[in-house]
Amino acid sequence: MEGISLILAIVVVTALAFDFTNGFHDTANAMATTISTGALRPKVAVAMSAVLNLVGAFLSVEVANTISKGLVDESGIRPEVIFAALVGAILWNLLTWLVGLPSSSSHALMGGLIGATVASAGVGAVHGDVLVTKVLIPAIAAPLVAGVAAMIGARLTYRLGKKADDTQAAAKGYRAGQIASAGLVSLAHGTNDAQKTMGIITLALVAGGTLAPDSDPPMWVILSAGIAIALGTYLGGWRIIRTMGKGLTDLQPQQGFAAQTSAATVILASSHLGFSLSTTHSVSGAVMGAGLGRKGGVVRWSTATRMFVAWGLTLPAAALVGAIAEWVTGFGSWGTAVVAVFLVGSSAAIWKISRREIVNHTNVNDTDEEPAGVVTAAMAAVTPPPAGTPADDLTATIPAQATAPEPTPSQATV
Repeated sequence: MEGISLILAIVVVTALAFDFTNGFHDTANAMATTISTGALRPKVAVAMSAVLNLVGAFLSVEVANTISKGLVDESGIRPEVIFAALVGAILWNLLTWLVGLPSSSSHALMGGLIGATVASAGVGAVHGDVLVTKVLIPAIAAPLVAGVAAMIGARLTYRLGKKADDTQAAAKGYRAGQIASAGLVSLAHGTNDAQKTMGIITLALVAGGTLAPDSDPPMWVILSAGIAIALGTYLGGWRIIRTMGKGLTDLQPQQGFAAQTSAATVILASSHLGFSLSTTHSVSGAVMGAGLGRKGGVVRWSTATRMFVAWGLTLPAAALVGAIAEWVTGFGSWGTAVVAVFLVGSSAAIWKISRREIVNHTNVNDTDEEPAGVVTAAMAAVTPPPAGTPADDLTATIPAQATAPEPTPSQATV
């Protein structure tokens, strides 16, 4: 075994940076519905999710082994290939986060790895059977299964709610259940997604000669990957939380409970089987299914369509960037340096653009489609005051209404 070289150290750091982006990119998977229904305050929700993501990282290594041992031929992989793959995955994560689209971090990583591997060693270095059975088929099946299960679950919860003697107590029960199911999704996310970074680091260590082929992830890899995804989760991917919680459909606690329970079941089962599943696909499918499970519930198909397009582009887009990055690294150390500078510069530019419209825990439940505060203030300004209202009270009231904080859609009175 050899010591860790400079390029291998760069790969490990870049992999942990990807894991960090995975955390804040996918926080919405666990906590968007819990935040949108008011079951938990935003900051409490992301803190809870971060802790459970860290715990989940220690529960299994099956998905990590799928990536490190099954998807590509280890013998044809150099550390530079892994680095190029991570560049494609990170940039796709940041771009979709910027526009608030819940795309798959997992498929971004898979796409980057496939593109970089093909550019380096040819198509034969990718194991097509593993790609189809453990990546592509789950990508299609997971949102469908989670969606159908969530729709059935939501309908059952409403039927049971009608039979309950105390509907208010039942609603509180569903909120508590939603918190528990959100915790289960967070645990499942750590079990599935943190392992992908473990797998990619393990693959790099094998390629660099630091680990023997077919090795499981070392403990330091498991710990560092768990911490990185937990830190990213704690930051909160507020842009994607807004889309998942308010952009797809309006959820009540019963629906949130059904959606999260269904998604968590699908994700944990897939982790046990070693499927490199997209938690984003699973949760998005469950949210849409739960939205349709309530009588009169609707799905905003315009948002869903943009999300589906992003899903379809994830693998090829990340693969293309990974392939180009691998081609540039092939020129030697200066090529690797160019790719590294490009990654840092692009990431900084995306962050700077995101500052033009800040989304955080204070406005995550606002929507662009329903500017309720503006409408309410405008109506208040033109509505005649009740008879007998003193003039001083009138002049004091209008500015207060016009400058009041924007309410959430559930509070709007239009």
